[in-house]
Amino acid sequence: MKYAIVESGGKQYRMEEGANLKVDRIHAEPGTDVLLDKVLLVGNSEGATAGQPYVSDAKVACEVVEHGRDKKIVVFRFWRRKDSRKKQGHRQEFTRIKVKSIQA
Repeated sequence: MKYAIVESGGKQYRMEEGANLKVDRIHAEPGTDVLLDKVLLVGNSEGATAGQPYVSDAKVACEVVEHGRDKKIVVFRFWRRKDSRKKQGHRQEFTRIKVKSIQA
């Protein structure tokens, strides 16, 4: 089983062929193909190849499935003895992708 560690949106994701992942929003229309080239590590059952910082000539081909927004989280700040508080909500946007192939 071939896998890759890819950087996208400032975060790192472990990707395998055929997997569906939820990553930070990518500006591409659903149904289009996206090529992720910031590959940090490529591995299989025999071993792994790490990059410095990226593996040269390694790419992960993905298809954008859909866009969406996560569940709402509440950010609540409270200052004691000051009679002051702040409540704020946030919904993070995401893109669901399907990994088609890993080229290394």
